Order: sequence, then C-alpha cells, then structure tokens
Amino acid sequence: MSSLFVRTLREDPADAEVTSHKLMVRGSYIRRAAPGIYTWLPLGLTVLTNIENIVREELTAAGAQEVLFPALLPAEPYKATNRWEEYGPSLFKLKDRKEGDYLLAPTHEEMFTLLVKDLYSSYKDLPVILHQIQTKYRDEARPRAGIIRGREFVMADAYSFDVDDAGLDTSYEVMRRAYQRIFERLGLPFVICSAMSGPMGGSRSEEFLYGTEIGEDTFVQSAGGYAANTEAVTTLPVPEQDFAGVPAPEQVATPNAKTIADLVDVANRVHPREDRPWEAADTLKMVVCVAVQPSGERELVIVGVPGDREVDMGRVEANLAPAEVEMATPEDMKDFPELVPGYIGPMAIGPQSARRSGVENEAGEESTANMLPLRFLLDPHVARGSRWIAGGNTFEEHTFNLVYGRDFEADGQIEAVQVREGDMAPDGSGPLTISRGIELAHIFQLGRKYTNALDFTVLDENGKTRVVTMGSYGIGVSRAMAAIAEETADEKGLCWPVSIAPAQVHVIQAGKSAEITETAERLATALEERGVTVLLDDRKRVSAGVKFADFELLGMPYGMVVGRGLKNGQVELRRRATGESADVPVDEAVERLVRAIEEEKRI
Repeated sequence: MSSLFVRTLREDPADAEVTSHKLMVRGSYIRRAAPGIYTWLPLGLTVLTNIENIVREELTAAGAQEVLFPALLPAEPYKATNRWEEYGPSLFKLKDRKEGDYLLAPTHEEMFTLLVKDLYSSYKDLPVILHQIQTKYRDEARPRAGIIRGREFVMADAYSFDVDDAGLDTSYEVMRRAYQRIFERLGLPFVICSAMSGPMGGSRSEEFLYGTEIGEDTFVQSAGGYAANTEAVTTLPVPEQDFAGVPAPEQVATPNAKTIADLVDVANRVHPREDRPWEAADTLKMVVCVAVQPSGERELVIVGVPGDREVDMGRVEANLAPAEVEMATPEDMKDFPELVPGYIGPMAIGPQSARRSGVENEAGEESTANMLPLRFLLDPHVARGSRWIAGGNTFEEHTFNLVYGRDFEADGQIEAVQVREGDMAPDGSGPLTISRGIELAHIFQLGRKYTNALDFTVLDENGKTRVVTMGSYGIGVSRAMAAIAEETADEKGLCWPVSIAPAQVHVIQAGKSAEITETAERLATALEERGVTVLLDDRKRVSAGVKFADFELLGMPYGMVVGRGLKNGQVELRRRATGESADVPVDEAVERLVRAIEEEKRI
C-alpha cells in the first residue's frame, strides 16, 4: 500500500448516483476522464482483467477461438449492412485526412463475417466460433451510473458460423451454457429473458439480466418459468367479440371530457350504455408519435390502446426499430387538420379515412405532397368486434359504439401498452411479476442478415452454394464488474468475490514495532508462495483505524491483522463479506486462509 497508486476518499463523489460508481471512485478503482469515459487505475484494472480471464477461460472451453480486431474500422462494411445509418447518432463517425469514412466500433459483426469469409469457403471448414475482448464505443445520449452505461466500455463478443440452422441451434446452446457458467463463476445472480433483436437483427434473442432497482431494463417473470424483457412481451390472443346488437356509431357532444376519467363520467351521463356502465377500458385512446428512421425520414404513427392502459414508448420503439420514436409536435401534425388533439378517432386516420379513400382535400388536390406518411396501429388488446368510445375528430365530441372490424380498420398491430403486474404470461404459465435489471449479456441467432449483405457463402457437400448462418454472443465485461460491486457491497465499502478480487488477502500492519512489520511481511510472503494474492498495508504514518477503514472500502475478501495480539502469538483473521473475525495462532494463519479461499473457489 505504501507504493500502490491509490488514494482512498471518505466522501462520495458529487456526480455518482449508484453504489458501484461511488465506491469504485472512492477506492481508486476508476477515475472519470469525460462523461461516460473512465480511466482504469491499478486496482480496477486488476479486477477487470480477472473477469476477462474467467470469460476467456469459459469461451475457450466452449470451443471459441480468440482474435482481436481494431476498434477503429472502415465504414464500407457497415454501409453494406445499412448499419452505418441504422445505428443513428449513437455511432461515433470520423474521417481520416483523405476524407475516408471511419467509425469507432460499437460491435463487430461485419468484421467477423468478412474475416471468416476471407479464409473459409467450404462446409468442411465449419462450424467455427470466434471471440474477442475489445473496447467498444457508443455515443450514449445519457451516460449514467459510472461504468454501467458509458460511451466507452469493455465487451466480449463471440460469433458462430454454421452451414445450416441446425448447426446454429447447436452453437447457440453451447454459447448459452458458456455464459451461464461465466456468471455462476462470477457469483452474479442472473435471469435469462426473451428479448427483442433490435438493430442486430435475427430471430431468437435472449438477455442475461441482473435484477436490481437501479437497472434500466424492465423484465417480467411468471411462476411457470416464463421470463422476458418487457419490450419482448406479447399479448395473449384476445378472442373476437360478437358485435351483433351493437347500435350504429353516433357522434355525441362530450363537454369538459379532457381526461379518460372525465370522458367515462360524461359518457355515463349523456349517453349511457344499455347493458352496464361505460368504463375506461371501453375508451380508445390515441397516442400520436413520430418514427424517425436512421436516414432522418419521419413518419407519423398513431397508436390506439384501451383507455385503461398506458403506452410504453420503449415497447413502441422496440417494435418500430431501427426507428427512434418521439412524441409528435404541432409541426408534425400541421398538414393533418382533421387530427384534433384530444379528440382523434379512427375514422380520420385508418384505411377508412377520407385521405385513404382518395377524397380530395379542400384545395381540390389529391392529399399527397410534402406531408408526412401516416400509419394507424392498434395494440392487440383491442379485439376485433369490440365496442368503443373514440374521438369524434371534432372538439369536445366523441363517437360512441364504434366497432373494430365493422366500422374501422387499422394498418396493423403493435405491442404498445405498459405490461402490468398480474398480466398473464404469453405462454399461459401464470401471472407476471415485474422487476428491473441490468443487461449483462445478449445472445442472438442472427441467421443470414450479415452473410447475405456481405455475400459470404460456402460450398456444401453437394457442391452447391450455401449462405452461412451466424450467431452473436455479447457480454459486458466492465458492466459485469459494476453489477458485482452492486451485488456484494455494503454500507462500509466494496466486497469482491475471491475469483476476481484485486487481492484475496489484505494484510494489515496494525502497529509500528519491528516484530509486527517483520511478521506481516513474512506471512504475506508465505501466502504468496501458496498461490494467494496479497495486498500488504505497510504504511508507516497511517493509523490502524484508517487502515481498517481502507480494508472495508477496498473490499478484499479476507483480512489478516498483525497487531497487538502478536504478543500472545496470534493474528486476527477477518472475512469481509460476513464481518466474522477470529484470533488464530500465527503458525496456523496461512493454512487457515488458504483453506478458506480454496473452499470459496469451489462454491
């Protein structure tokens, strides 16, 4: 400690929001260089490297071979797969002195594909799985929580290449099991959730999530084993309803009905229903947003949901990917005078609208030029044949008894409503519970998206050309470190597992006598000779109280205190995770610690 590049802090940094960020800064594990960008100090780099080594060992055991690509890449492969545009503003783009386009890689699918294409041309060469551990870059709009969401981060990404889908299924399961072993070795609890593929593309997609209240992801689980990111939750099929006997639509004045609750109250007073009172679930709420494509093209999207449900914009965006979704502005709606804010109904926007029917606008011209395209999408909770109160496309008027399928249609469906606690799992395995979490890893069956775009084929056993199929498997190494800190820390400081700690034993010289100094150094050397990593606090002008506080802050799993007990031939052993301590004879201390560490490694 007397020569280690470390300066511990007693106060939390002002910009830190979460426990891992606070403690890793206070313990001199990381230092902020810029928003979302951090310098790794010796202690932090040791932990990061230990995690990398576990990842590397398990991927190697799964048959993956390690390569290393540059972080600075040419734009051409990303343009060929359209991701130069699809990634939008999160991509760091730059030009060299010759005006050539380059990027700082957020991920490396294209480069892996081109590498294997360059070397392999026959089915006999496959399957193959390659991986790397590399720094990635994404221009996050809101970097937060230290290294949990940064603009520069360390990631392990692996890619499998197979001749056919059956081979991909096998490779996917191999890598899925490898990731399970990685998190088990790291001592990090996780949930495997179905997920959306997003701009990565592909069919099957799963996330490994660490459950924590500070997480940005929301996921659901059922008692029957279903688990999914809320973005990927689908709605159980809603039976078509019998609308025989539903009266014809009727436009009704609804003064002062500015909210769903107001509308229900007014509806039951001015136009009561014959069979039961109107409810919020009988109203059709319209949310107007804009889908912005990576090219900058904008599309007005109106989403219809039952009035008793809220719209989850994250789910909407996930289902409209790669577009980003934002709420519509008056400027976006200026060419649609029929859209009356607060009173938009399906008769003005769906296939049944005047614009779609070819009716001329007030200027006597066909409604086309220079206006945004418009799409009307319904959440699947809106059943065909169901009866609704919807906006009347006139201020303070609504249309009653609109029937979906009889009176109006939509351009399609979209999963849009917020998933609620108690909603049924799509597989029928029971009601859902909702939790928050941090995404630790994401695995995909990419299929042939990238191999098609980059023309990667091999000859099969019959001499015919086959497009290779791919899997992608990414794990956030630096993010996993933050998650482990969140999981194991307490009010006193960090508490690293034996498998990744900067040192397994923190030896504290709690006194200034020559005997204490000599004994502490001798025990530290003996531990190292037994394969134990050691941090020796040999500082001369630091009190024992400060040394004990640093032991708790820095979070080594075991402590050995060489102090006043030495006069009785004893040293104190401490276990950081539990706070347990025991005085043991000096000549037994090393063996006791070695056994404890070996036992913890086996868990």
